[in-house]
Amino acid sequence: MSTKTRTPRERRKLGIRKNISGTGERPRMSVFRSNKHIYVQVIDDTTGKTLAAASTLSPELAGKLDGDKREAAKKVGELAAQKCVAAKIEAVVFDRNGFIYTGRIAALADGARAGGLKF
Repeated sequence: MSTKTRTPRERRKLGIRKNISGTGERPRMSVFRSNKHIYVQVIDDTTGKTLAAASTLSPELAGKLDGDKREAAKKVGELAAQKCVAAKIEAVVFDRNGFIYTGRIAALADGARAGGLKF
């Protein structure tokens, strides 16, 4: 028997990652949410490279975020979309990383769509 037990989010994450993968034409947009911050990476899984990244700790957003975490997540999504458009990425596969698609995760996705990304 395994000594490590997986949390429910880790089990959901593995189930999601079995079915989706990022390619050069359509990379994977992976989201991680902590209690204070939200992070997003755009990853090409065929080469194992991160093509773009953004978070609430990014220098571009420093000083522009107030206490509303959902609004901060939306701005992170818009920033990630800007970086993707600059890298000539138009469409991505959204990887919610085992997190439920509500609240900050949904706000980040809406911000990325508003920034010009297609899911």
